[in-house]
Amino acid sequence: MNKENISSKTESSDKKLWTNWRGLRGWNYYFLIKFALLWGGYLNFHPLENLVFVAFLLFPLPEGVLRKSRDWIAFPVGIILFYYDTWLPGIDSIISMNIQATALSFSYILELAQRFINWQWIGAGFALLVGYLFISQWVRITPFIVAAMIWLNVITLSGPAISLLPTASTGNSTSTTATSGTPATTTNSAALSTQEPPTDHNLSAYYDGFIQQQKELYTQFPAALPADAQPFDLLVINICSLSWSDIEASGLADHPLWKRMDIMFDNFNSATSYSGPAAIRLARASCGQTSHSDLYQQADKRCYLFENLAQLGFKNELVMDHSGQFGDYLKELRDYAGIQAVPLPPDSSDHNLVAFDGEPLYQDLTMLKQWLSTREKGSDLRSAMFYNTIELHDGNRNNTTNAQVAYKQRLQALLDDLDQFMTELEKSGRKVMVMIVPEHGAALVGDKMQISGLRDIPSPSITHVPAAIKLVGAKSAPPQTIRIAQPSSYLALSELVSRSLDGKLFTQDSIDWQKLTANLPQTPVISETSGSVVMTYQGQTYIRLNNSSWVPYPR
Repeated sequence: MNKENISSKTESSDKKLWTNWRGLRGWNYYFLIKFALLWGGYLNFHPLENLVFVAFLLFPLPEGVLRKSRDWIAFPVGIILFYYDTWLPGIDSIISMNIQATALSFSYILELAQRFINWQWIGAGFALLVGYLFISQWVRITPFIVAAMIWLNVITLSGPAISLLPTASTGNSTSTTATSGTPATTTNSAALSTQEPPTDHNLSAYYDGFIQQQKELYTQFPAALPADAQPFDLLVINICSLSWSDIEASGLADHPLWKRMDIMFDNFNSATSYSGPAAIRLARASCGQTSHSDLYQQADKRCYLFENLAQLGFKNELVMDHSGQFGDYLKELRDYAGIQAVPLPPDSSDHNLVAFDGEPLYQDLTMLKQWLSTREKGSDLRSAMFYNTIELHDGNRNNTTNAQVAYKQRLQALLDDLDQFMTELEKSGRKVMVMIVPEHGAALVGDKMQISGLRDIPSPSITHVPAAIKLVGAKSAPPQTIRIAQPSSYLALSELVSRSLDGKLFTQDSIDWQKLTANLPQTPVISETSGSVVMTYQGQTYIRLNNSSWVPYPR
């Protein structure tokens, strides 16, 4: 009798347990949305975490407090997991942006918020919802969701989730054809190997090897200039928000400014997508590329380009079309870039633009001509001037109407100003090595990872920038612009400055341009921000977010 009772209770318990099983119900639509976004390459999907969430939702619980508690817990967990699966900025970046957002104008914040609305995806999501509600009347969707989730986990057991995303070649951004011979620098080491397959382990090893290799590289500057050295000025024009992608999207690739440059880097990588880190990397151009975190540590004294030049008699000067207060930009120049010069104050309050934070922006031509006037009145034989302009930054508006000024209009004005200033320099008779080095692009054209204007992830379209050099006042110019096609970065610029220190390029009747640009350091295409690393490997771009697995950059 007891055995029969026990057996009856067991069967009743099993039956009761079976009746507690529930499908995913409305969560089916949640996962269908994720699968659709994943298929399009819009998610950094985490299969295991999503499988655990499915198991949490399906675990049989009796009706009552436990089941209701799970329902309440599932909503915030689902939202957090969805955000975790997106390409949106990490928590650290959000905190950083939130601190800076207090300085942004309300109209700019509203404009940014509107960019996140994709009406096509909203329409597709509505159609998917109607389809789900219609089909679920006859078909249980939960088994298909579970099967798909298990399959996604199975295909990633042997490595990172590389096969989950659509892939495509990065095009000519990885070209290694050089017009000036094989790369070399004073302490150059062997090239990194790219022969191993792109597994998570091999990609991490390649990145670690790159960082270690770069620590050994630096530009050798002389202890003193030769007695017959000819004085000249170095003018570094650091432009915020300008990449090849932005130029092409604006239709200004044929602007006269580019045609008058002596040297153009076709494959220059800015290595970051934010202004502060870009300025630090440029100012530390005399050493190899460091990790993002190392930018905010003191570097070897040999790394600081402007300090190296100061030791050789180049007076350091600083000019900006803004105050440098936003994002502690000026403070970072002081603390980490080794630029201590006092900014040249504007001699006029006239300005046509206001920045995204409401600060007045002074015209580039006006500021540069003011520097030239000051320079001509000064007694220093040599100077190294760092000029930073944020005229192209997202969100800048007309000073009078407060209306947004189109990027193309602002870029046209900037290029016209620089072109006219080149003419002013030539008329002045001064000898100036002009170096145009953009900080990063504007992300004028967004992609699957980031909306237009968002630069948290340093994608190739953002970091591939038009670096160029012009020797104003030299007796000769190349018959046509010298094109440097190999992957390059700041170390190549420092090397060119080092080769030009005696100033004799400006007095020679004929410059050996081939010799000047030969054997410049090559730098593999690797870019970083605080939470992401973007890297080119075997012609394909990969990304690692928050030290997780590497995945192909969706294109």
